Amino acid sequence: MTDSTQTESTYRSGFVSIVGRPNVGKSTLLNQILGQKIAITANKPQTTRNRILGIHSEDHAQVLFLDTPGIHKATGKLNQYMVDQALSACRGVDVVVFLVEATDRVGGGDDFILDVLGQSDIPVVLVINKVDLVEKDKLLPLIAQYAERFDFKEIIPLSALNGSGVERLVTAVRDMLPEGPPYYPEEMVTDLPERFIVGEMIREKILRKTHQEVPYGVAVQVDNFEERPGKNLIAIQATIYVGRDAHKRILVGKGGSMIKVLGQEARKEIEQFLDARVFLELFVKVKKNWMDSDRFLREFGYE
Repeated sequence: MTDSTQTESTYRSGFVSIVGRPNVGKSTLLNQILGQKIAITANKPQTTRNRILGIHSEDHAQVLFLDTPGIHKATGKLNQYMVDQALSACRGVDVVVFLVEATDRVGGGDDFILDVLGQSDIPVVLVINKVDLVEKDKLLPLIAQYAERFDFKEIIPLSALNGSGVERLVTAVRDMLPEGPPYYPEEMVTDLPERFIVGEMIREKILRKTHQEVPYGVAVQVDNFEERPGKNLIAIQATIYVGRDAHKRILVGKGGSMIKVLGQEARKEIEQFLDARVFLELFVKVKKNWMDSDRFLREFGYE
């Protein structure tokens, strides 16, 4: 491993993919590394649908982290799209971070991911998340089980939620990167457009407020994003698409109660993100079985 002491003339840059099964904390980890929220989080699998770039810049390095959808057994075209996004992120990068949970045992899904990672010579760092939730005597056997399965460059226990161990991870992957110039201006934290992040923030509220199959059949499109500088106001109109009439009734709620709560909670977070007052209008429309339609998937940006 390269010495972590870097000279003034040495600059490192490269891509680091964060991969793992659904709901292990990949987006929480990315947000913790960046010190701000660009990826939505929820206590539901398959929250992340796209690869999300987070840019971590230091004086002599720029680490480009890719948050990816959870790798799972795909059923349907949307799920297959998400898995393809995650698997493609295991190729053509400089380092892979394989994230697992300290609270879970090694399973077949982990073995599948390790088989994929073993097909290239990209260095892999095992990160064991949520170590604050287990006793140390339970952590060591888990580390041993993973170490028997794969030749990891490093194994790092951490808590993505409270940040312990995260700095050690950033240092470790930074020192594995090749020398090279920065890819982006150092003030940038992502290449995602504001409209995309706003749409994801709205979808996050749906994930948190609804249950069963409703969240998985939702797509959000930001139709209008109009800045009014004189009033320090941004007017946003967004459409929430669902695949069933019953889901629309749930999202609208009795007398519009649910859509009102979703709008209020989303607006507060969007205002913090944009640092401006926001006027937010939400609409709900049905597109039958859009998750299995190539045309609708392309229309919603899943291609």
